[in-house]
Amino acid sequence: MPGTANSIPLTTADGAPVEVRRSARRRRTVAAFWENGTAVVAIPAHFSGAQEREWVHRMLEKLRLQGNRGAKAAGKRRAGSDDELAERAAALSAQYLAGRAVPSSVRWVTNQNSRWGSATPSEGTIRLSHKLRPMPQWVIDYVLLHELAHLLVAAHNAAFWRLLAAYPETERAKAFLEGVSFATSRGLPPAADTADGADDVGQADCADA
Repeated sequence: MPGTANSIPLTTADGAPVEVRRSARRRRTVAAFWENGTAVVAIPAHFSGAQEREWVHRMLEKLRLQGNRGAKAAGKRRAGSDDELAERAAALSAQYLAGRAVPSSVRWVTNQNSRWGSATPSEGTIRLSHKLRPMPQWVIDYVLLHELAHLLVAAHNAAFWRLLAAYPETERAKAFLEGVSFATSRGLPPAADTADGADDVGQADCADA
């Protein structure tokens, strides 16, 4: 049964199972997403029981209002805000990385001119350049997934690229970003002005609680 306002729901209003995941890497953010038909709510490990109940109810209601029954549905919406970007990151991690990459924060930045994105594995943070905003969603997803993979493997080695092998647009997105970089270097006006290639992506709905 769905549960009461004072308990953590075992199922959503329409009967789907609910799973709460606590993560020591999360500090202030809460995310909710669908994984194989289960509504997953990811919260910081330090949350009290009362905070857990409050945020589980809140995020399940957000999922219900969005009608977000999986990563495919989430992919149809462009991630405009930092919250939406973090939400998309959670969906991509669930779909392609078995949910193993759990960033502490994901946000757009305007001071990143030499990379499309960057990750700090020690802190679990991900930053995407605002220059990606006008690009196709499958390109943004590639960069986001690239940075999620860096939370698991810091180097651009064979293990890292194996993590991205499941994403069907990897090679296409890399070619797209290389084309943008080439056009920019020749003084042409691409959709997004940047100076780096796809391999420099990063070296190394979420809600704010």
